[in-house]
Amino acid sequence: MKLFKYLICLLALLSNVAWGQSNFKVLSFHDIVQQKTVASEPDDVTADNLVNYFSWLKANGYNVISLQDVINAKNNGKKLPENSIVLTFDDGYKSFYTYVMPLLKAFQYPATLAIVGSWLDVPDNGTVLYADKKVPRSKFLSLKELKEVSRSGLVEIASHTYDLHHGVLGNVQGNTMPALTTFEYNKQTGEYESEEHYRQRIESDLVKNNAWIKQHTGKAPRIIVWPYGRYNGMAQAMAKKLGMDIAITLDDGENFELQPVDSIRRIYLINNPEIDDFVANLRKAPPALERVMHVDLDYVYDKDPIQQEKNLGSLLERVKESGVTTVYLQAFSDDDASGVAKSLYFKNNYMPVKADIFGRVSWQLKTRVGVKVFAWMPLLAFNPGPEKLRELDVVTSTDGSKGIGYLRLSPFSERSRQFIKGIYKDLGRHASFEGILIHDDATLSDKEDASPVALNYYAKHWGLPANIAAITQNTQYNEKWYKAKTQMLTQFALDMRSAAEFYRKPISIARNYYAEVALNPNSEEWFAQSIPNGLEHFNWVALMAMPYMENASNPSQWLSNLVDKTQVYPKAKKKLVYEFQAKDWKTDKPIPTKELSSWMRTMRVRGIYNFGYYPDDQFTNNPKMEILKRELSTKAALQ
Repeated sequence: MKLFKYLICLLALLSNVAWGQSNFKVLSFHDIVQQKTVASEPDDVTADNLVNYFSWLKANGYNVISLQDVINAKNNGKKLPENSIVLTFDDGYKSFYTYVMPLLKAFQYPATLAIVGSWLDVPDNGTVLYADKKVPRSKFLSLKELKEVSRSGLVEIASHTYDLHHGVLGNVQGNTMPALTTFEYNKQTGEYESEEHYRQRIESDLVKNNAWIKQHTGKAPRIIVWPYGRYNGMAQAMAKKLGMDIAITLDDGENFELQPVDSIRRIYLINNPEIDDFVANLRKAPPALERVMHVDLDYVYDKDPIQQEKNLGSLLERVKESGVTTVYLQAFSDDDASGVAKSLYFKNNYMPVKADIFGRVSWQLKTRVGVKVFAWMPLLAFNPGPEKLRELDVVTSTDGSKGIGYLRLSPFSERSRQFIKGIYKDLGRHASFEGILIHDDATLSDKEDASPVALNYYAKHWGLPANIAAITQNTQYNEKWYKAKTQMLTQFALDMRSAAEFYRKPISIARNYYAEVALNPNSEEWFAQSIPNGLEHFNWVALMAMPYMENASNPSQWLSNLVDKTQVYPKAKKKLVYEFQAKDWKTDKPIPTKELSSWMRTMRVRGIYNFGYYPDDQFTNNPKMEILKRELSTKAALQ
């Protein structure tokens, strides 16, 4: 017992060192139960453990504050107390009145309670449709108890929406997805709801719950707690319009000084953690461990729906066996292996749809396997067909060639930018995913872009000659030009993430980079890519660590050199993902699994834990998963 107490105190000390006085953490609680049973929800916490949590916070110098304290600190610049904690309780359970309120009064702790109006609007003897099952209305606060709680001086009532805490049909395949961020699919019409209908559905719900809360507590809420933690830019704007400037998510982690109050992060407590696990949740989170499988959706697609479902099932089993954290999932069709998108795997208003399956596969990977899914998308390489292409501007080279070989739309053209933005916006609208992987088409050579719109852009925005020869012959002009192109591509990628976030938040972003950019300091001029620039702006830099593609005579030595060159960059340890090749495209043969596995082992021995591979072939078991998972899986241990 003495050793246990010593460890707890040590953890508290470490937490104190890690936290700044302007930072705070938010704990997310749900139902409080007398004891856990087989029928309990994963996020149920026992009353005894809640007492232990509160007692530990009080005994170890933690300060439970209100969201008003956070607002005051932001408004007047006053520092928050050290080790600040905010308590939130979702859904309005009866247990908040019976178990939580007595503790809040005893400890004098403030809290925020998020209410779903439609659940509490049910008559006392009725039933509530909760998580697709009917539960007694008595499971939730009575209206009298809600009023008493709201007038206690310790609890602020937040909106949890009136009737958006459930799922709706999200695609033709029948997946049920969060109502607030999903454009509902209509089986009868075979269509998704319109943006106008979606906007009206969400806004009317938020308005209704605000009015309901004001009616029963006397005060309209200024806080919105998003159901399931899912939200988007449109809903954020609606909430602010209705006076709810504070929004609480389930995005994990600490809230820092500059963290906006419209996207407050929370620590989601699940599995009724014992006190040592509870304390571990309060510690500074360890660096994210990223293990990636890069998957061609072309392999899953089949004209036969039955075979396609079998292919999907096979993929799910393979991803589960691999032990990866993340799947980079192709969201565009690449039948001719050109790297140019001629059709997409999601509904949109700009390109042909080969099959509306990206959302289905992504959702199944997330809910059945538990991995993050990044939508693998081109940034510029879209070919919507000759008719539409005539209305857009493409990247051209000074010598009339295709440059790097990709047909790309010019990022310097307003109409091309808007076309691509529309695609990304529709991606966010019609699919559920956690991130975007920008394809390796996001590059401009030292002869690009020579299109008229690009030349005009250089002169108008960068103060350069409208002539590439004149630019490249002047050292200062040339350096300014390629560095400006590097930043232009970076910013354009971030803008496309923002376009997708209009319908789905938050979205992480990764970007593929060529290895030559890391190995040769002069290569930024040739590619308009920079590893330090990427590490500064993106969540992940996915470096194509592919020795056979680079004609390396000694692949292992080449990889070792690549690591030496790249690990010197700030943030490389946390944000650089080495993506190995599982196929030699020159011979059209797979890389032996033992060789691929040895590359991963070398990384782990060197203390590098973020890596993955491409491509994966589930039909031929290449690479051989029973071998590769020993190094690839997050559960792999050094021998």
